[in-house]
Amino acid sequence: MRHGGSKCNVEEFMCSWPEKQESPLTKDGRAQIKMIIPKAKKARIDLIFSSDLLRARQTAQIVAEALGLKVKFDKRLREYNFGIYNGRPAEEWVRFLNGQRDMFKKRPPKGETRREIRKRMLDFIKDIDKKYKNKRILIVSHREPLLELQAGLMGLSDEEIYNNSVKLRLDTGEFRKLC
Repeated sequence: MRHGGSKCNVEEFMCSWPEKQESPLTKDGRAQIKMIIPKAKKARIDLIFSSDLLRARQTAQIVAEALGLKVKFDKRLREYNFGIYNGRPAEEWVRFLNGQRDMFKKRPPKGETRREIRKRMLDFIKDIDKKYKNKRILIVSHREPLLELQAGLMGLSDEEIYNNSVKLRLDTGEFRKLC
């Protein structure tokens, strides 16, 4: 599940770790998550893991309270590390990427590549798969990490991810079965 709509989504600024500007869920973002509760209940979730960034923590807490569960936080579920672009306007990030095909191996200064995101997300899945066999687990994270997780589980190449990114991308507040 991707976190609900938040301040950084509305105001269009990059927000990773450390959070230079707080980006809480908006009123609409909270409403998005509350609308997902019936679907989450139907999924019979056993465990919830979440990014520790504010918008994801708030999302996970809303779901956890409704399901009577506790949230486990994991740093590997954090947003893309935008490096020096953290806290900056989204348009600066777009200019840095300069055409998006570079996004898989292009590292922002003091940040990470998309390939590194994929690796940390897949490492997370391998770890929880060993510890929690046959459990239904909700992962609350962010757009690019969830896209990279899904693509990694599907074994897609960078080119295939690029060509299918619209289908792979989760909208704010979207709840989707990955496997």
